[in-house]
Amino acid sequence: MQGMIMDGFVTVIGGVNMDISAALTAPFVPADSVPGQVTLGCGGVARNIAHNLRLMGHEVKFLSVFGGETFGEMCWRECQAIGLDLSLSERCEGMRNGLYLCVNDQTGDMIAAVADTDIVDRITPDFLQSRIDVINRSALVVADTNISVQALQYLIDHCTAPLFVDTVSTAKAPRVIKALQQSENKRLHALKLNLIEAQAVTGCDTAKAAAQRLTAMGVQEVYITMGSDGVYCSDGTRHEHFNAIPTRVINTTGAGDAFIAGIVHATMQQEPFPDRTKTGMKAAHATLLSLQTVNPDVGNYCR
Repeated sequence: MQGMIMDGFVTVIGGVNMDISAALTAPFVPADSVPGQVTLGCGGVARNIAHNLRLMGHEVKFLSVFGGETFGEMCWRECQAIGLDLSLSERCEGMRNGLYLCVNDQTGDMIAAVADTDIVDRITPDFLQSRIDVINRSALVVADTNISVQALQYLIDHCTAPLFVDTVSTAKAPRVIKALQQSENKRLHALKLNLIEAQAVTGCDTAKAAAQRLTAMGVQEVYITMGSDGVYCSDGTRHEHFNAIPTRVINTTGAGDAFIAGIVHATMQQEPFPDRTKTGMKAAHATLLSLQTVNPDVGNYCR
């Protein structure tokens, strides 16, 4: 059952990239040129989450670092155009904006991707400390693991608002585990990760075992996405598996970002655990149906 909507804004912390995406229109052939469509647009896990939340009707403060070149300017202007508050963000002159390059096959599944996000290392504990008073006035805070272990640890120890973390990838997922283990509080409100990432950071084969391991570490809510096998979630005492929504997949890029945005949206509406998982799945479903990384109509899917 849906309750009263929580007051306040959401702060989203992490990467913003210029996305270069290739969608093949013919089968992939290694070491050969393949016909397809190439698009250019503003992306990044944290930015995508922030964009989804804006489309769901929330006030969003976006904390990130933008390059001082053309791509950085393009991303800054696009973030402003969609209504993100960039007062916590910074332009870094002389540095290249984050870049993300991906290639999807003709079914929409990713073949390969490369993330060049070194600029995000500018989000240090000192960077966060200078903004912590505003961060702590948030209703909720979301961070991605593009930021460093030290930055994540700082947030775990000093963020007084409920903190949600998206693990981004198998390469970066261990950052939040290390940050949690090194923190003084050793408490994290919510962690969203896919099954491969969950297996990588816990050494467990199943979603259930991985969730049990993560809640024992101090994560209050765990959401493990499993593609066509749905979502497994746990808060340590309640465990639920939700079947996937039947979907004709057009594009998988950004579905995980939409999922956690849906979870945050449902939390802001005070939907109970684990029911808010359904809202996350609706948001991911909307993304899978769209050629764009963020479906402009995602808000209607989450009503």
